Amino acid sequence: MTPQTPEALSPVSRTALSVALVRAYESARPEPLFTDPYAAAFVAAAGMPLPDGPHGPLARRLVAHGILRTRFYDDRLLAAGTGQVVLLAAGLDTRAHRLAWPSGTRLFELDLAPVLAFKQRVLDGLGAAPACERVPLAADLVDPDWPGLLTAAGFDPGRPTAWLAEGLLVYLSADEAAGLLTAVGALSAPGSRLLLEQGRDVTGTPQDPALAHITALWRGGLGPGTHDWLAAHGWTTHLTSLDHLATTHARPLPPAAGPGAPGFIEAHRTGPAA
Repeated sequence: MTPQTPEALSPVSRTALSVALVRAYESARPEPLFTDPYAAAFVAAAGMPLPDGPHGPLARRLVAHGILRTRFYDDRLLAAGTGQVVLLAAGLDTRAHRLAWPSGTRLFELDLAPVLAFKQRVLDGLGAAPACERVPLAADLVDPDWPGLLTAAGFDPGRPTAWLAEGLLVYLSADEAAGLLTAVGALSAPGSRLLLEQGRDVTGTPQDPALAHITALWRGGLGPGTHDWLAAHGWTTHLTSLDHLATTHARPLPPAAGPGAPGFIEAHRTGPAA
């Protein structure tokens, strides 16, 4: 089995292909909110068809959410200006290649080895070169040893860091999510930022057989308590709602299918954990 075979990926890791499909879909639209010139290559390498658009209320909402989320995180990562960036469970993220990073930026991509191997094989086939110093790092984020691997790879916990946990916590239990964020906090100098989704109760998620390969894996993370947990552990937080982003970018949202997604958190490190 070669690294370019998606069957080598775990069920959770394969969800990165669906996220790449959303980026490929948006990139092909007129006047896209972002352009990912590599996303379609991941989809093609996996043998996935590129549909003409999402079908079904839940799919349309998730696609809109993914598009607005990508643009929001793009903007906030560049605005952070920290020079040190960590993508947790980076998946098939190509921000190291497609964003205009300031000179001297070092970006760490953490994920499981099969994901990074699949990704690298596709990028190498395209001759893609990163726009910053990119450090891929094979690590399991539920393994308590990952912070040591990160520092051994050159991460400096004394420097402010921009952390991204995009679409990650929902696949973790509450204890796993708390453990991960505790480790992130311990590595975060004052001035660090953390970007992630405000959690929600996933028990009310509508059933859509076409999306069961994704929604069946959701465990909820810290759920609606994400914002409060961060506030109690040394972070100040700001929530940007999905509706606000939709209005800002003139992208009307499809009707919510089930409980709506609250939005996105940008947390600033202000002190040690309480």
